Amino acid sequence: MSSNPTPVIAIDGPSASGKGTVAQIVAEKLGYHYLDSGALYRIVALAAFEQDIHWEAEQAVAKIIPQLTIQFEHDEIYLNDANVSEKIRTEQMGQGASKVAAHPLVRLALIDLQHSFRKAPGLVADGRDMATVIFPDAETKIFLTASAEVRAERRYKQLINKGLEADYQAILKDLQDRDARDSERSVAPLQQAHDATLLDTSHLNIEQAVNHVLQAIAATQQ
Repeated sequence: MSSNPTPVIAIDGPSASGKGTVAQIVAEKLGYHYLDSGALYRIVALAAFEQDIHWEAEQAVAKIIPQLTIQFEHDEIYLNDANVSEKIRTEQMGQGASKVAAHPLVRLALIDLQHSFRKAPGLVADGRDMATVIFPDAETKIFLTASAEVRAERRYKQLINKGLEADYQAILKDLQDRDARDSERSVAPLQQAHDATLLDTSHLNIEQAVNHVLQAIAATQQ
């Protein structure tokens, strides 16, 4: 447990559940800092890819992490001073992130970096193990999810709206594979913290999901 008094709102959930969008809006409304922990794993996957390091090579991937300079500036993400905001959001890097995140050494190498985002007045952190591993003392914990079909439909529409080609069935299978990989890994598996509030957004829009989270935060601060 941390003795850091800075409040943390931890939002965990599976891929494409909308947790990132919800977390970012909640952070803006509260005036808190924001940590997209999933982006860190995408960045590591991209860095390994660009250095021709295989995602399954645990030690080699973990070894490059201390050399990475990562910055979040508004909606832009920089790796070693290069804007990688678009590069890390591809489906390929999403798959890579899930693979490198399964390595204990990689997760260990990123712990201190994630803790460094905890600054006053507060932090909203989203990921898969924010409430269970990284910030177990978070004052509000949310497990935000949706059915695989709904998540695949959202991802499909996202890609189409960006003018990219998309295959719904392929996206659905990829999400189901990633859910299994994330839930079954030996270290920090995707799971709901025992003291987290479950929020299923299958039938909620972003605004409704944000309001549910803000209500949960208000309840824990009373």
